[in-house]
Amino acid sequence: MFHIALDHPVMAANTGNIIRLCANNGCTLHLIEPLGFDLEEKKLRRAGLDYHDLSRVERYPNFEAFKAAMGTRTIYAITTKGTRRYTEVQFQADAVLLFGSETSGLDPEVMAQIAPEQRLRVPMQPNNRSLNLSNTVALVSYHAWSQHDFAGGG
Repeated sequence: MFHIALDHPVMAANTGNIIRLCANNGCTLHLIEPLGFDLEEKKLRRAGLDYHDLSRVERYPNFEAFKAAMGTRTIYAITTKGTRRYTEVQFQADAVLLFGSETSGLDPEVMAQIAPEQRLRVPMQPNNRSLNLSNTVALVSYHAWSQHDFAGGG
């Protein structure tokens, strides 16, 4: 199934929501440090409820360690600076969906490691900043899963 990666997430509630999301869509969640919160933080536990035990969460000290662990999987950066809409891609079942920090997006050094055709965006009305991170993760991950007829889901 797909992999969701959060590079430097800073809001515990968003990460908790995404843990819950991953428990329900079967994706593995990868957290790339530094994190802007403690994984035991109350907001994270509240948002993730009891789903933490039902999801697969991996943690990495930096982007290099994460990238090495992903091997040959295709990494798609979901960013407001994307060159293509996320709906223009046929996602492989083991693709990685990479999202940046809620406050600053993906670091330029990370973005430089992602090919321009693998930088995807969610269409929005002009002059808006971005969608909430957990909403964006839900939107893109369920679209990718739908391309595989929701394999493994009920």
